[in-house]
Amino acid sequence: MMSINNEMDNINIINKNENEEHNENSGDNFWIKIGCPRHIVAPMVDASELAWRLLSRNHGGDLCYTPMFHSSVFCRDAKYRKDALQTNEQDRPLIVQFCGNDPDIILQAAKFAEPYCDAIDVNMGCPQGIAKRGHYGAFLQDDWELLKNIVVTLKKGLKIPVTCKLRVFPELNKTIEYAKMLENAGASLLTVHGRTREQKGPLTGLASWEHIKAVCDAVKIPIFANGNIQCIQDVDKCIEFTGVQGVMSAEGNLYNPFIFEGCYPPCWIPATEYLDLVDKYPAPASFVRGHLFKIFQHILSLPENSEEREILARNSTMESFRNVVDNLREQYLPYHEGKLTWRPDTDDYNLKLPPWLCQPYVRSTPEEHISKLESKKIESEKYGIKREYLDDDGNQVSKSKMKKLKKVAHKQRLGLPVKKGTDLCQNCPNPSGLKCEYKYCRQCCRNKCYSENLDCIGHRNMTKTRRKIAIDYKIKRNEINTT
Repeated sequence: MMSINNEMDNINIINKNENEEHNENSGDNFWIKIGCPRHIVAPMVDASELAWRLLSRNHGGDLCYTPMFHSSVFCRDAKYRKDALQTNEQDRPLIVQFCGNDPDIILQAAKFAEPYCDAIDVNMGCPQGIAKRGHYGAFLQDDWELLKNIVVTLKKGLKIPVTCKLRVFPELNKTIEYAKMLENAGASLLTVHGRTREQKGPLTGLASWEHIKAVCDAVKIPIFANGNIQCIQDVDKCIEFTGVQGVMSAEGNLYNPFIFEGCYPPCWIPATEYLDLVDKYPAPASFVRGHLFKIFQHILSLPENSEEREILARNSTMESFRNVVDNLREQYLPYHEGKLTWRPDTDDYNLKLPPWLCQPYVRSTPEEHISKLESKKIESEKYGIKREYLDDDGNQVSKSKMKKLKKVAHKQRLGLPVKKGTDLCQNCPNPSGLKCEYKYCRQCCRNKCYSENLDCIGHRNMTKTRRKIAIDYKIKRNEINTT
């Protein structure tokens, strides 16, 4: 009798622990446990690495996401995992995001990341062509059974909460049903990007806060809003309108990493702080270059700084990056301090703030883009100018490249094999580059060249060549200084 009672007591203790763990990972409790974050830094491919996350945390970011990681690559590539899981004690709370379409593989990847983060996020919102070809992100939103299976599998297999980042459907009711399905499957938090998967690139347009509000009113778990956040005032307006617990910023954070502090600093201040962090927590040169181009967006777009823009584009050393920052600071600091009066040399300057201050990058509206395309089409027909071709992401490509893309897409839809050069990357599920020497996709090729000191002419990854140029330059400079 005693043994039966003891066994029942043990079962009750196990059930109690499971219930406590379940309650701890439930929506409101999870949100409270990680400090009730209000300002969230979005997962951004090639952009939300450790150094950038720490910079954002230093200036008002309450919660950060890692970049989106491919679950299958994460499982089989130890180096990919090591690079992806760069973090430290200051980098919390942290949510690691994965993409994929196999519940078991995503769970396996999440298990690797579980000790280093506070939750696992499933990417259900990437709208890019590469996500369409790889069948993940927003291109899973029509397969509710699969998404439900992914969330249920992660919920059962992990000790930390599961969250989802998704895009909306045009129909309000369908969006609400979609969010409820994910909540019922076990998601502890949803980030709702108020745009459809068709709203990307030049056709991005405004996000629908109405959709976000409707989801927030319909579910019981915490909601983060994403879209239309360019300044701190947008954060306050969004929370007031939608009732969400927090607001996520991506593009606004990239152009002004001090966005959550509500200030517009001279761009050389965050740039210098970021480079100091990169010295401690190294990042690929392409990441650093991309951040500097966005921080200095408005200065570098001026004709007077074309040389600095060229230097930033063609060099990959920390020394060259710092030289660009120092040169721009030296050039514009007298204007910032009021010692000189700045007047734009161009008549089409339309910024409200001086160009040396970090500030939002405002896109053209879809209507303006379509109008521009129609004007170009009329002009090309009138004067015989060559027609422009755009890929799935709205990027301009050549006519021959467009034909290849259409052929590959058609064969993939029919399940037919594609020609050599359009096979999948040898390191991940994405298509390989047509001219890549290693038969890798662009990102995997970039990582390979960076870690193994290689060049790839097909992808224009000239890491080895640029490093050699930098070393030769440093040797010559040391020789000059010694003489």
